[in-house]
Amino acid sequence: MAADADAHGSTTIGTADDPVLETRGLVKRFGELVAVDDVSLRIPRGEVRSVIGPNGAGKTTLFDLITGVLAPTEGSVRFAGADVTGLAPHERVARGMSRSFQLTDVFGGLTVRENVRLAAQAARDDGFSPADWLLRPTGSFVDVLADAEAVLERVDLADRAGERAATLAYGDRRRLEIGIVLATDPDLVLLDEPTAGMSREETAATMALVGDVLADRTLLLIEHDVDLVLDVSDRVTVLDRGSVLASGTPAEVAADDDVQAAYLGGSR
Repeated sequence: MAADADAHGSTTIGTADDPVLETRGLVKRFGELVAVDDVSLRIPRGEVRSVIGPNGAGKTTLFDLITGVLAPTEGSVRFAGADVTGLAPHERVARGMSRSFQLTDVFGGLTVRENVRLAAQAARDDGFSPADWLLRPTGSFVDVLADAEAVLERVDLADRAGERAATLAYGDRRRLEIGIVLATDPDLVLLDEPTAGMSREETAATMALVGDVLADRTLLLIEHDVDLVLDVSDRVTVLDRGSVLASGTPAEVAADDDVQAAYLGGSR
């Protein structure tokens, strides 16, 4: 495909102006295992970028590095023009970065409303601790309450706000998870397999919700459903054994011979 080769020898198409997220030479080693190997990405503001690759390619580890769950062995992460490599996850949330996890990341013992309030409060306080969120009734807390109710309406869970999150069906838990992300008012949203375990109907409904409530955000998505990725993404990055194999538009990536051999199995 027509492209420029990046510094790592992988295929890269086009440029990324005004990046909200930039990784530079990210490496993560666990002993002798190199889980992420010299990954550099530039994600422009407002883009939907999907990261795909076979199991063990390093996708979730890359998300862990971007969000501060793991510290890189080498390289850096820049968000909104600032180096955030040394910041903790909650500090990155406060700056406008939010992530949903591969497994639904909700507090089952709290109500739906409390889960959303917790997220909204966390995004407003660099010194936030989940243990003391109920002890902060002053200051911005009134705004937190109002924001939480607005989020519940947007994700169509207002009528279930008083129910414990553990009682929700799987699809509704995913809906709540999207609400939790939205409550942090992020500039950048990282979604780790948001449709995992869903039927086609549930997948369509979830992605319609994502497109509705997160339409003005920058999205970075891990997803195994290749058809979904090709449908919703502006650009796709393919990882293989921790390295960037290719990056480009969905059509360009789907037609790439290396991607065909490593991931798509020649089916496209």
